[in-house]
Formats: sequence, structure tokens, C-alpha cells
Amino acid sequence: MEHDAPAIDLISPAAFRHGHPWDQYAWLRANAPVYRHPQEGTDGFWAITTYDDVRTVSRQPKLFSSAAKGPMLGDPSPEELAPNLQMMLFMDPPIHDRFKLLVSRGFTPKNAQLLAGRIDELSKEIVDDVIERGECDLVADVAGRLPSGLIAELMGIPRADGERLYELTEIMHTTDDSVHSVEERMQAVLEMLTYAAGVVAAKRANPGDDIASALVHAEIDGDRLTDGELQFFFLLLVNAGGDTTRNLVAAGMQQLFDHPAERARLQADLDGLLPTAVEEMLRYTSPVANFQRTVMADTTLHGVDLKAGDRVAVFYGSANRDEAVFAEPDRFDVGRNPNPHVAFGAGGPHLCLGLHVARIEIASMFRELLVRIPDMAPAGDPELLASSFIAGVKRMPVQWSAPVRSAAR
Repeated sequence: MEHDAPAIDLISPAAFRHGHPWDQYAWLRANAPVYRHPQEGTDGFWAITTYDDVRTVSRQPKLFSSAAKGPMLGDPSPEELAPNLQMMLFMDPPIHDRFKLLVSRGFTPKNAQLLAGRIDELSKEIVDDVIERGECDLVADVAGRLPSGLIAELMGIPRADGERLYELTEIMHTTDDSVHSVEERMQAVLEMLTYAAGVVAAKRANPGDDIASALVHAEIDGDRLTDGELQFFFLLLVNAGGDTTRNLVAAGMQQLFDHPAERARLQADLDGLLPTAVEEMLRYTSPVANFQRTVMADTTLHGVDLKAGDRVAVFYGSANRDEAVFAEPDRFDVGRNPNPHVAFGAGGPHLCLGLHVARIEIASMFRELLVRIPDMAPAGDPELLASSFIAGVKRMPVQWSAPVRSAAR
């Protein structure tokens, strides 16, 4: 009923200060699944909150475009939009198809499995570095180091550079101007693109056995990526390659803290339940909050008339708690199966390219943490990322019983 409606705000950092606005999502699914949402400086957008509608929008790129006004919530001018059209997230088929064909070979399930051994080694090294301390920041000292270390290896760059690039992504994804200004965010983008330009030039001159070299020299029927396309793909790879893993490890561990019975259940049967637990963490925390699409022709969605030029935003967290798809959607269940969540996207051309690698990274790090630091516990309140785009954790102090180092002989 109308008087039960919460105040609807799906875009301000304040709305995401404590995580996704689950109560708003639930009300919208039940009462206004296609909701006209105001946005300052624009004529607003349609918020899409049910599982089926999120899938419908995601799987019809000709009708719901990524390129027309970009995938980030806003109404940019053509001049503002133009530089970004070299990035996959901003592309529609058939341009997107060409790009994906050139870059996707390095991200197949088979190639992801080839990385599993090295990912396990990295996870072990990271836990080795903290285990005797008895405390750490789970985000900076553990969760963020795995994807940054892996991307550094894949791209053939120093690990310290990989960690700096992930610091930049945190700045780029902030949507609270009081934390990082627009100028600071733009400077972070410029620094990353400048670094990428140097990597591209170096790999052209001296190719190595890494994915950056393979991308620079990738060719299909004489077609190659331009330097600009390569720089923006590098930016996307660093951003997307780290967000899900870093945020999921921290947010997933928080769910285990918050649900001790499920944690005990998982630790008692790690081999049997880890795969489903990872999927449930993805569903339950939904690291990416939303993406925007632009309506290209008059259409109707869930009984609501949409006009060409209207913007719509799909909210993955809401889709992942849809009562029509998930039994007891607000219950955290490490054994949930089936679990057709949309944390990596809802199908269509923009399904996450690195999902196979991300799943291996997440499972590897949780296995290392739950086996070697079984009594990890909170050491203070986590600090969430000031963003309405990425549902992430910025800092997360944790503690445990440190092993006693044996005396040197």
C-alpha cells in the first residue's frame, strides 16, 4: 500500500551507506517494478528491479543500448560520452562483437583453469604475509592483493604497480564528492590511461608471455585493437578484474561473521559447500549495484510505456532478492542450489568476461582463509565504499589467534 512506501532513493551514496537499500528494492518489486526515478540535472530514469525485467533489458541490446548514453547512471552530452566509446562497457553489437572476439580468448573456462595453480600460490603468499600478525585489514592486506597481484602477472607489470592501479579504481568508483571530488576521479582515470599507454607501447616493442602482449598483437582477419581501445580495455580489466573479487571476499566474510551457523556448516564441509557458498555470497552481496541502458524505440516493459531516448537502470541486487525466483531470498544459505543469480550480469553481450577467473580467485582465497585462519573474527566495524555503483567494503579490521612462531634453531 502507498503509505507503506519507503522514501525511494537508489542513487545517492547515503542510500548505500549500510549496503544495498533492500527495503526499497522489495517495495519497488511489489508495487512499482518499473519506477520513474528522479535524478538531479536530468529528466530522470526508469528503475528496473525484478529479476525477469533485468534479464529482458540485459538480453536485448538493440532495444536497450549501452552506447547511446553510456552504462553509468547519467545523461552525458555526446562530447562527454565520445572518449568512452572505445571501452567494451559502452559498446553495442556488432562493434562489441568484434571487440569481444579479439579479447575473449584469454578468458575462456579452460584458460581460467590454467591459472588456478598460480592463483592458489598467490592466495597462500598473501595469507603467509599476515597470519603471524593476528590482525589485519581484510580489504587492503588480503582481499585487494589477490586480484591486483594476478592482474599484475597477467599484464606483465610490477606487482606494486598493480596495487597502485587498484587504489585508483577505489577513487574512480566513489560517488560521494565529499570523499573524492569529480576532479580527483578524473585524475585517477587519466593516471590509469597514461599508465596503460606506457604498457601498450612497451608490449608492442618487447612482447612477453603475458595477456597484455597477446592483446596488443591479437589479430583476426587483419583486424587489431587500436591503442585507444587497448588503453580503455586495460582500464576495464583493472576495474572489473578487481571489484568483484576484492569486494566479494570482504563482503562474503562479513556474511559468515553475521551468520555463524552457516559459517560452521561451511567449515565442516568445505569441499562440498564452497562452490555453492561462493555463488550465494555473490547473490547475497551483489558487488555491482546497477548499470544503465537507453531505450532505442518505444516499447512496453511490465505494463509501463517507455519512449525512445528514455534511460533505464537495472538493479542487480534487487533481481538477486526477487521472491519470484529465490525461495526465502533474504536468507543466507551456503548450500543454496540452484542459484541463478545475476551478480555477473543478466546475460546478453555484457555478461562479465572474467567471471570464470573471479570464481576461481574467490574460492581459492576463502579456502586459504577458512582452513588456515579458522577463528577469524571482526576487530571493529567495516567501512563501506562511498558508492552507489559498487557495493563494496573499503576497510575491514579483523583478528584471530596468531600461530606461535617456533624458536630458531
